[in-house]
Amino acid sequence: MAYVGYEHLRESLRLTALPVARPAQVRSVTRVESTDTHLAIPRHVAPASEHPLDHLLFAFKHEGMNLAIACEALHNINPSDLIAQLQVSPNGAYIRKACYLWEQFAGRHLEGLPEVGGPTEPVFDPDRYVTIGEVKRDRRWRVAFNGLGTVRYCATVERTPMVHAGMASDVMGRAIDFAKRLPKPTLDRALAWAYLSETEDSFAIEREKPSADKAEAFVQLLKQAHQARPLSEEYLVDLQNSVVTNPMVREVQFRVEQNWLRGPARGALGITYVPPAPALADELMNELMAVANHLPQKVDPVIAAAIASFGFVFIHPFMDGNGRLSRFLFHHAMCLSGALPDGLLLPVSVAMKRHEDDYLTTLQSFSKPARARWKVRWISDADYEFSFDASSALYRYWDATACVEFSYRMAEQALEHDLRGETLFLTQYDRVLRTVNERYDIPGKDLATILMGAFDQHGTISKARRRRFEHLISGEALDFIEAAVRNAMATDDGAD
Repeated sequence: MAYVGYEHLRESLRLTALPVARPAQVRSVTRVESTDTHLAIPRHVAPASEHPLDHLLFAFKHEGMNLAIACEALHNINPSDLIAQLQVSPNGAYIRKACYLWEQFAGRHLEGLPEVGGPTEPVFDPDRYVTIGEVKRDRRWRVAFNGLGTVRYCATVERTPMVHAGMASDVMGRAIDFAKRLPKPTLDRALAWAYLSETEDSFAIEREKPSADKAEAFVQLLKQAHQARPLSEEYLVDLQNSVVTNPMVREVQFRVEQNWLRGPARGALGITYVPPAPALADELMNELMAVANHLPQKVDPVIAAAIASFGFVFIHPFMDGNGRLSRFLFHHAMCLSGALPDGLLLPVSVAMKRHEDDYLTTLQSFSKPARARWKVRWISDADYEFSFDASSALYRYWDATACVEFSYRMAEQALEHDLRGETLFLTQYDRVLRTVNERYDIPGKDLATILMGAFDQHGTISKARRRRFEHLISGEALDFIEAAVRNAMATDDGAD
């Protein structure tokens, strides 16, 4: 079946942009039909010619906005063809978008234009994409850029059923309501657990275990996120210095050499991801920081957090510490939005660690195809030669939909499974502690050890632990503790 629209442009112009998830194809249908794998197009709706501009305008109308392909395609379209089409339909929404984007990408104006009219047209259809509300309109083309970024760096988020559900779930509002209904001592203990667990699991994802001092430093870093300090290179360098465990890899600026990630395979096959070259990374970080500093006030905080977090790790501006910093930026965006009261934390890294395979899959939705655009030659040991065989649009304009969907799932898990689960545990623990203390006189530290073990084993005290304490605590008391724990866990009344 013949491709039309974006995928036709990709193939016919040999563009380096990533493949379209659901390419448009001419099929034996009577109307445009969307499926999980493609967009079926009736022959009479398909572009009448093979000209790139016809396919681009078709794509704008039927496939939405793909800035990465549009950017590359417009570099292959003669300005005279744009002007000729504009003269035919000077009020046309899609040709006006094409002309506006051509000027933005080329950095110069088209000349000899007819008078342009028509209502102001958003670049992104707000019914199809998550967009920002208040935008600056281009009076020349009557076009408004309403994307989640700028024409130099922009993520897109489709309004999929999962994104719709995430936005409607109001996880932030529910987290605030949950915290308000907890007694302060219980909330303080739950948050102390959340900060420490968030720290340990963020390091664990990187296969590291922080020292006590490093863990405490990261906890304080998470708490400082509530200061909502705007991102800057200086601030991110300070953060990088705080999260790396090896003082030899602390940075003083964004990286000035090529970075890469590798897996267990030998040579070039072991390179799993190559971020943008240093000069491009520096440019994109300036764009991302500007986006991350204003987006949390304009869209749902989880969406802003996903774009800041994943966008950062895809650019990889440091030689080390990028993963931990990216997860810190998730919290930074939440706090910058003003949606979280001071001190409240959703332990998303705890959820990510538990769903590590899903986290890796989400990262690979971009990193795998991006890696294919690099030619890597292994020279010796850790010495490689890298050649980028693509347009910078690959890194400038990326689809964040999968990242946002994953982030909503993790935020939901962090609230419902982790925060509520820890609060439930604390409530049950306190109740059992009171019950046991009313009947038996057991040293506090010993009782705490026994109770923790019994809760971990769903109401059973292991034989080894029984032998350890049999000279201090009777078998009757241990049986009573087991029964009390099982009863507390069975009631499941939690903190509500």
